[in-house]
Amino acid sequence: MFLDRIDELAMLEQLLKRRRGGELLLLYGRRRVGKTALLRHWAGQNTLPWTYWMAQKEPAELQRRKLYAALRGRAASTTTPTFASWSELWDDTAELVRDDRRILVLDELPWAIEADGAMLSALQYAWDIHFQHSNLFLVLCGSQIRTMETILSQQTPLFGRLTAQYRLQPFPFAILRQFFPAWGPEAQVAVYAIVGGVPAYLSWFDANRSLSDNIRASILAPSSVALSEIELLLSDEVRDIRTYLTVLNAIGEGAHALKDIANATLTASTNLTKYLGILQELRLVERRVPATVPPALQHRSKQGRYHLTDPFHRFYFRFLRPREAEIAYQPDSVLAEIQSGLREFVGQTAWEELARTWVFHQGMRGGLSFKPETIGSHWSRGVQADVVAVNWRERAILVGECKWGTDQVSREIIRQLIDHTVPKTIAALPDQGAGWRVTPALFARMGATVQAQALLHEHEGVLVDLLTLYNDLG
Repeated sequence: MFLDRIDELAMLEQLLKRRRGGELLLLYGRRRVGKTALLRHWAGQNTLPWTYWMAQKEPAELQRRKLYAALRGRAASTTTPTFASWSELWDDTAELVRDDRRILVLDELPWAIEADGAMLSALQYAWDIHFQHSNLFLVLCGSQIRTMETILSQQTPLFGRLTAQYRLQPFPFAILRQFFPAWGPEAQVAVYAIVGGVPAYLSWFDANRSLSDNIRASILAPSSVALSEIELLLSDEVRDIRTYLTVLNAIGEGAHALKDIANATLTASTNLTKYLGILQELRLVERRVPATVPPALQHRSKQGRYHLTDPFHRFYFRFLRPREAEIAYQPDSVLAEIQSGLREFVGQTAWEELARTWVFHQGMRGGLSFKPETIGSHWSRGVQADVVAVNWRERAILVGECKWGTDQVSREIIRQLIDHTVPKTIAALPDQGAGWRVTPALFARMGATVQAQALLHEHEGVLVDLLTLYNDLG
């Protein structure tokens, strides 16, 4: 089932119609994000001839034989010609495509590069001599983030040759209503907290079953691919999987400061910095700094905290890895623990992130009194603010609290927000918030009582309940 990707399909079509000669597109993204599905769907919709080839972990000679066969629309066999080098194959390909307008997708390119380090140099030569002057639309695709982004650097043969590049992202929250049309907003937020917007992960769930039944059948089943997913992801990118898993596990269990991660992993901070740097390159970990720190100072701020970027990774290290040995023989016990802790987990992850997403979109649409330049959160010894949005030029700030409880928020919570959270947060600004325009905000699943709404309105605050956020992000 192929859903959405409207913007990406439009981008590909726009590139296809430029017709200024050859196109060389680098399209990459993490595993399971839907790169192959997007490219095959797009190419299949066109009337142009197209070839899709995926590199595999095998010798370069076999890779070239299979690509030769794919270009001619047949299966490779022992009688299929072999080529001593990629240069020879590209010369043959140039003769085949000539001036025809056609699409060629080279998927999992890093495996071809690994099998023969000269592959990119040969492709660069073929592009310069043949393909850039042709009507070929050549797409280079891959999941190994570090390798694919290295292609963009000045040190690689294809530097300066690409005509376009695109990093495919997971689906936004709004797409879940297409996956699960019969599920209510609460269930959709919960599943977003568990697997995010990764298409392959969303496909684990059956829209005709409840969320709990899906967790039991798809994640806690003995044959579940979910339990080995993170190790498979890491095996594509790094060699020392154990150390990286240990670091991810420490962060997933709540160690976010560098010192705390070092203590949890028994790793020296100097070595840990290297591992964290690679995990950030892989987009598995992100370093967050309080939104009250000016942009110019964020890189060197000592307040940085490390967080897992992928929702499923957070879910895995919170609920699955600690009880991995029990899943095989008492999955119902693990399910019960997930059910008891899921509300808190959703509130601390997806609900806060969706609140920040709502602030971003409202700022872009003019729905706030200012357009945020920085969106995040704030933390210090004295206060934690879940949502903080700042416009440094206008000296305007939004300070928000997130609540995922089953009751309406009381007036006391609003009073705490206004009298404690807001002043302590703006006090962290470079000038202690003097003269800043402040907007308090509450993001509450069930909204707020009449008395709480009145107090928030009195301070020109913003109230966003689940239904409002759900509709606005739709």
